[in-house]
Amino acid sequence: MAVYRIDPLTDRRWSAFLEAHPDASMFHSREWLQALSRTYGYQPIVYTTSAPGQALVTGIPFCRIRSHLTGRRLVSLPFSDYCQPLVGRSDEFFELLSAAKEDSTADRSRYLEIRPLRSAECSLADAKDLSENESFIVHKLDLRDGIEHVFRNLHPNSVRRKITRAQREQLMYEEGTSESLLMKFYRLFLLTRRRHQLPPQPLVWFQNLIHSFRDSLKIRVVSKDGTPAASIITIAYKRAMTYKYGCSDAKFNALGGTVLLFWRAIQEAIELGASEFDFGRSEYSHTGLITFKDRWGAKRYGVSYYSYPPAAGGGSGNHALMGVVRRLTTALPDSVFIALGRFLYPHAG
Repeated sequence: MAVYRIDPLTDRRWSAFLEAHPDASMFHSREWLQALSRTYGYQPIVYTTSAPGQALVTGIPFCRIRSHLTGRRLVSLPFSDYCQPLVGRSDEFFELLSAAKEDSTADRSRYLEIRPLRSAECSLADAKDLSENESFIVHKLDLRDGIEHVFRNLHPNSVRRKITRAQREQLMYEEGTSESLLMKFYRLFLLTRRRHQLPPQPLVWFQNLIHSFRDSLKIRVVSKDGTPAASIITIAYKRAMTYKYGCSDAKFNALGGTVLLFWRAIQEAIELGASEFDFGRSEYSHTGLITFKDRWGAKRYGVSYYSYPPAAGGGSGNHALMGVVRRLTTALPDSVFIALGRFLYPHAG
């Protein structure tokens, strides 16, 4: 079985293939890959069994990462919660994976990594040379039965009551992609990343996401008496809306602003005809976050990241690098804190 390599940023077949494939997510999209390339210089590549000139029937996207800090890697895909291989049969999957492994070895990469949402369908259990590095939970909320059904399944105290509280507080709601909204989001984002002891993604990353996804991306902000209290970023792609980033000022958390933002996004998703709302990835250790997503009635899905050969230390380059800087983040002034994130993230995909 022949394997071909294409550039998803220039090959028009890629977007057409994604539009028709039921497992294609926003992380496969040309827009997401374009933002990764523009921001971090990663080189996207898709492995397919479809010859030039033929319509695509299979595809696994990767990004080539070349870093003098974390080494060379071939990742499907950086900064993505998951990335399901788009194949129909296990033999196609193994042929494409074999070609990627050969390229990874030839490029002297530290490892290749894949992040399938449903590993069993890819027959990963039969891939003896792949090592499972990390596991996560992804929550997805089924929207097909409509807004009334979704509302009935919300937790009465943790969700419904907080929606009512936020409405009673008369929080001001804004949405869009303006520079002023982006800066409100980013100031809250810096506060939140400090609380989590993690450096922030660079501002240009969010600017490039806006440039790529345009009106499909929305920054949503609620404010109390003119002061931004909470913000989330959602991206609509095909029949799904995905929550990707969220942040808040902790002193306003009791007002229910974050819950109101999710509720407004879910209402809009249903109005747009979306069939699911993706709450994104959670680490198993973040039990509070998992419980929060459970209480919206969302279903859990397991996601495991696999590498070839096993990644040093059993974790990804992103996980290892971020662990080094956790203790530095609380004491740094904003300018240095932002510069640290701008320096580190190209090496952490």
